[in-house]
Amino acid sequence: MKLLLMPFFVLLMAVPALAQDDLKIPLIEVEGFSERKLAPDEAVFSIHLEEKSMKVNDAVKVLNTKSNNLAEALKKAKIKDYKLVADNYSVDINRIYRSGYARDSGYIASQNLRIVTKSTNEDLQKIVEAIQGAGDMSFNLNFQVSEATQKSLDDTLLVEALKNAESRALLISQTLNIKAIRVHRVTVNADAIPYQKNQMLMRAESADAQVLISPDEQSIQKRVYVKYTY
Repeated sequence: MKLLLMPFFVLLMAVPALAQDDLKIPLIEVEGFSERKLAPDEAVFSIHLEEKSMKVNDAVKVLNTKSNNLAEALKKAKIKDYKLVADNYSVDINRIYRSGYARDSGYIASQNLRIVTKSTNEDLQKIVEAIQGAGDMSFNLNFQVSEATQKSLDDTLLVEALKNAESRALLISQTLNIKAIRVHRVTVNADAIPYQKNQMLMRAESADAQVLISPDEQSIQKRVYVKYTY
């Protein structure tokens, strides 16, 4: 246990030391920022399935039947270029609270399904119809920038953010007649998840309308914090 705690205590001691060190060194602190606005390249249909029953096997059986029905409906519709992803499968006790008392009433089986495809896929309406034909399901439709696209831009955004920080620091140093500056410390901010503006929440039985959506551009950003000394 002592060996496990030692790195933690060393880290706690190092943080104040770094802060005190910064107070002794003349610093210019700047934020670097970069941004790209992109059209979403991915459409995601999110479906949450839930089934209650007095027996575990019955709840699981109905849930699996719904998932299989959706998979078959998508195959029959001959939809191009899509992935059906299942996750967060769980079976819990159905605990009901009434008048301050808890009572167990069977079980709840639940699962999340995601249908992922290109945002420009002409088969979006077919996917809606497949969900409609698979049973009593609600779905949420989001348009987003895919993870692959975000990763392909990560290095470019980082370089642009660092150059932006450098430009700001040089402007400050020139304005204040500081002859030379050099990098003291760099902190890269955690990547921000692009905000998903375009959403639809529909019940399958009411999804007769055509899916006609033109998703807005989404912003991918990178921030860095650089300390220069002189």
